[in-house]
Amino acid sequence: MPATHFKRSVLSLTLASLIPVAAHAQSESDETTLTLPSVVVKASADASAEGLKPAYAGGQVATGGRLGILGNQDNMETPFSLTSYTQTLIQDQQAASVGEVLLNDPAVRVARGFGNFQQVYLVRGLPIFSDDMSYNGLYGLLPRQYVAAELVERVEVLRGANAFLNGAAPGGSGLGGAINVVPKRAPNYPLKQITAGIQSGGQTYAAGDFAQRFADDRFGLRLNLANRDGETAVDGASSELSLISLGADYRHEGLRISADLGHQEHRLDGAQPNITIGPGLDIPSAPDASESVAQPWTYSSARDTFGTLRAEYDFNENITGWIAGGMREGDESGSFSNPTVINASGDTNATRFDNVREDQVKTGDVGVRGSFATGSVGHSLSLSASVFESESRNAFAFSDFGGFANNLYAPTDVTAPPANAFLGGTFDDPLVTEEIETSSVALADVLSFMEDRLQVTVGARHQKIETRSYDATTGEQSADYSESAVTPVAGVLYRITPSISTYANYIEGLVKGDVAPAEAGSRPVINAGEALEPYQTEQTEVGLKYDGGRIGGNLSVYQSRKPIAGTENGEYQVVDHQRNRGLELSVFGQPVQGLSVLGGISLLDAEVDGNEAIGAPTTQANLGVDWMVPGMQGLSLDGRAIYTSSQYADLANTQEVPSWTRFDLGARYTALVNDEQQLTVRARVENVADRDYWASVGGFPGSGYLTVGAPRTLVLSTTLDF
Repeated sequence: MPATHFKRSVLSLTLASLIPVAAHAQSESDETTLTLPSVVVKASADASAEGLKPAYAGGQVATGGRLGILGNQDNMETPFSLTSYTQTLIQDQQAASVGEVLLNDPAVRVARGFGNFQQVYLVRGLPIFSDDMSYNGLYGLLPRQYVAAELVERVEVLRGANAFLNGAAPGGSGLGGAINVVPKRAPNYPLKQITAGIQSGGQTYAAGDFAQRFADDRFGLRLNLANRDGETAVDGASSELSLISLGADYRHEGLRISADLGHQEHRLDGAQPNITIGPGLDIPSAPDASESVAQPWTYSSARDTFGTLRAEYDFNENITGWIAGGMREGDESGSFSNPTVINASGDTNATRFDNVREDQVKTGDVGVRGSFATGSVGHSLSLSASVFESESRNAFAFSDFGGFANNLYAPTDVTAPPANAFLGGTFDDPLVTEEIETSSVALADVLSFMEDRLQVTVGARHQKIETRSYDATTGEQSADYSESAVTPVAGVLYRITPSISTYANYIEGLVKGDVAPAEAGSRPVINAGEALEPYQTEQTEVGLKYDGGRIGGNLSVYQSRKPIAGTENGEYQVVDHQRNRGLELSVFGQPVQGLSVLGGISLLDAEVDGNEAIGAPTTQANLGVDWMVPGMQGLSLDGRAIYTSSQYADLANTQEVPSWTRFDLGARYTALVNDEQQLTVRARVENVADRDYWASVGGFPGSGYLTVGAPRTLVLSTTLDF
């Protein structure tokens, strides 16, 4: 039996066996037509007393989310810019990944990893690698390349530097923001939901979401399964995804415990590659998005198994402690061939690059939070400590660097060249090539004045970063880095009225510094081998928040400075800064009954030595609407526009990538079956105009490779709650 059929059969049998213990899907929308009654979910996705913050009017975003050491916070009561996208939005838009959810955020654009298919999220013009996302507050536990939406209850986006709140991201990104994925938990009622679907190209989809609570609702289980398989809307490209995840929670009196266990497998064949434009060339027109430029022998395969455990205990009504830990094991392999355009006719040159990678990650966090008052001043004091350890094994091989010729607009298949020109390690038994260890201790105090109308947040985190690199062939250590830094925070929030808050903050980002090279410009470097202190990105921000009950928004203005290293007078040191200035406006809610809106605009000026930074468009804008059609019970229509202005693919600003606009349309119809079961049919067309465009520039600092946007894609699915 073919592997694909076998997996579908296993999934079908599993779903069938679980039907007796499952139940109706949780909805965060305030829609009442043709939905079962909403109830408060007692279970908490992060084992906190606060639980999930409620959904805002319209159900697409929440009223708050997680802010690292500060815990779950209401948006109107925190001096930071945060948006939490809900499962309602994820389901209604049929989002397949975290990247597709973040297409709704005007401050975020989705890019690609360097030389691979890893999702990278550009926030305020700076990257967050997918393996630097946090899962229920812990770094490094999610699948490294791609995170399926079925794992997600909410996607929380914190805009801005965040080293104090979350600690330094171990992968060296996250200077422009942070992304936290909230796992699913069993709601108050039994849940059983199955979904089947298909999209352009013939790719099929099946998923199940089941939950049950036991022991007077103190204990809950939630199981998610999903499988996607087949050709995509890009001719010549296919993908397959399989996952299973189990979430459990327990609460009794002052004790709350939550746990997660998951496994995801993701494979791409013939997917559109990253494309580099040769120096001195103008940016060419994007190729036909519906035809893959990739060679048919290219692929990417990743398997990840991960688990977390978190517990929180109330020692008394004022003091709460927590402890959390997690592990992940990942295996990746791939054969890549990313072309470089060498002339105005679109001729290309490419080589083959094969790679295997194995990851082991361990991480943990412990802390205590207490509230008390000194006179008329309230305090919420938090103390936490965290550790992170990872070990990566790598082996690689290149084909002859002379490469093979092709054309961007008329690609032809070539026989895979042998990958035997430059070898590193053994594929069957890769050696350790990198070890990362980070640890930190943080202390914060949120002071409340004027009957909580004025809040002042102060704190600091001491962070240590250690990395060791090893030769892939010999296993000998090639580099060693061990430095530490203190990152402070200061924030002020004032509640002008119950519906208007103003805020300001100073906070820093942190990544490890570079190690001085032996030579620069063919000249020796006098401090070769010296490790620079960690780079601290300084950010200041002021903003205004509004909550009118049915419509809300946030306006912020910020500036950040990121160090840049180079050689000056023969010494390797910090020689310049990238300065990012921006303005962001976001709007969300349901201004009138039955009409939901979600959108905003982001203006960015990212400057490096007088030029614009690579992959930093000056304007990004989103607008989404969801309309319940009057007089047609159960029918809803939605639309979304995404705009990204022009940007540069080189530091000299000679290669300008054109702006692009994409329109998406959707519809869904909900009906009751037998007065008990709910059936929802969803249809969506993405990139309605079928425009060919360059969707992203870079994704790795200093690199300007391009990715092709997806073609017009039709997605259909049916969900049954019973």
